[in-house]
Amino acid sequence: MKIEGEVITGLGKAAYFLSQEFYTREFKKNLGFIPFPGTLNVVVSEEYLDEINEIKNSCENLIKPDEGFGAVKYIEATLNGEVDGAIVFPAKTTHEENYLEFIAENKLRDELGLEDGDIVSLKF
Repeated sequence: MKIEGEVITGLGKAAYFLSQEFYTREFKKNLGFIPFPGTLNVVVSEEYLDEINEIKNSCENLIKPDEGFGAVKYIEATLNGEVDGAIVFPAKTTHEENYLEFIAENKLRDELGLEDGDIVSLKF
């Protein structure tokens, strides 16, 4: 599946969660990289919600949390056809369903010169 969405600024909470050792250890083991402590936040059209929810609900890639943290499902994805990473689906989130969080090894806003409002593509 390939979709496009708009880059937006997130709440800043992902940095804390992605710096937790049990998350970084599992992402390294399962994806081959330790993610930058933050996500690239992408809002997609609601027309994709049924497919996204189907993928999220059938996803078996799961990081079980330490006490006090939520589980995270993830699916490997590619951003703009050039950056490998994953879309994460935290069990505990305040975001709307059409709000996707992409993780990668590097800080993508700096590496790709991305700003709020830029349109990116995600393939997963």
